[in-house]
Amino acid sequence: MNLILMGAPGAGKGTQSEKISEKWNIPAIATGDILRAAIKAGTELGKTAKSYIDDGKLVPDEIVIGIIQEYLASDVCKNGFILDGFPRSIPQAEALDAMGVRIDAVLAIEVADEKIVERMSGRRVCTCGASYHVAYKPSQKAGICDKCGAELYIRKDDAPETVLNRLKTYHAQTEPLKEYYSKKGLLVTVEGQEEVADTTRLVFEALSRF
Repeated sequence: MNLILMGAPGAGKGTQSEKISEKWNIPAIATGDILRAAIKAGTELGKTAKSYIDDGKLVPDEIVIGIIQEYLASDVCKNGFILDGFPRSIPQAEALDAMGVRIDAVLAIEVADEKIVERMSGRRVCTCGASYHVAYKPSQKAGICDKCGAELYIRKDDAPETVLNRLKTYHAQTEPLKEYYSKKGLLVTVEGQEEVADTTRLVFEALSRF
């Protein structure tokens, strides 16, 4: 199965990507991981990407797409793959089509913006690596880590204003992909549930048709 996984930041794409990968034994591919692997391997495209990153610039689409194309052509992906976080825009989707990459389904996980803000802004983390949530996984003492007793903090990425900005970008740049793939008959939509297991069950049911 060649799958694209879509969803707003905080919708649970990463978690469901892992579940799908385990069930169907196909690799979950995050764009950032592929970039880092290409840079570490010292490929020509990896070296080019590194030069942009070292200069504090975004890696251009054509470089990212080239690195993804190399990876999808490797033995790792011979039995299928899950693309998580790519494509992010219509031009990237068109580039993927131009590569001749066959996509069997595009799974969109839908979660309301207000629920995502609640999920992400409620996260609390500790310097020791422990993580909590004020509603779903609170620490025993508010604001204090159960493991080491240090004060918990909110990551910058989880601050409500940052989450809202990321959602705004998603709706403007990435959400139009739903219509793009719907026209191709590839789009499958699943409503994200409160419990991860419930979302996973709906995801498996949706994908079992392919």
